[in-house]
Amino acid sequence: MTTFTETRPTTDTLTITEAIETRRSIRKYVQEPMNQDDLHEILRLASLAPSAWNAQTWRFAVVQSPEIKEQLKAAAYGQGQITSAPAVIVVYSDMEDTLNTVEETAHPGMGEEGRTGARKTFEGAFGAQDVAQRGQWGLSQANIAFGFLMLAARGKGYDTVPMLGFNPQAVKELLGLPEHVQFAGLLPIGKRAEEGFPHHRHSVERITKFY
Repeated sequence: MTTFTETRPTTDTLTITEAIETRRSIRKYVQEPMNQDDLHEILRLASLAPSAWNAQTWRFAVVQSPEIKEQLKAAAYGQGQITSAPAVIVVYSDMEDTLNTVEETAHPGMGEEGRTGARKTFEGAFGAQDVAQRGQWGLSQANIAFGFLMLAARGKGYDTVPMLGFNPQAVKELLGLPEHVQFAGLLPIGKRAEEGFPHHRHSVERITKFY
């Protein structure tokens, strides 16, 4: 197992408004290890994302090994942010695991009735679907957590860049993931070594209809 030097935890946090307004897509990172306490807290915050029926279909694979990052870079068509960042969080959905353990998603306050109800609900909704169909639904839930993850990272003073340009099959083989999983994306994370471009977005009026 690779050993990393610990850095001091981040103590200052941004407001949600500050996190949104200062988030940039960063591809070059300060060359220092990721603080593990910060990393765990970011993942904890992302795991608080909402999901339909509390399904929590998202899963995280955190890559910090330099050797594995090099292989992940190759699977991402050589994009340098993979190895520039101290860590890369692979966000994927595992709907089959969710179905197999659905009782775990029922709130403890609902007791055995809640656990039984969760099983009935999920089997009724997804039992007749094939793996790919229900996997797509699971991915829609994981995408919510992906957004939460980026904001949680920025809120703790870290930067990220969402990536969809990679070979899914190669990433599954590299990380030993089941064939049925679906990817929300790769997320390099670290402290920015560049400022990135400021936001350039459509106006609210351009993208919104009010009724």
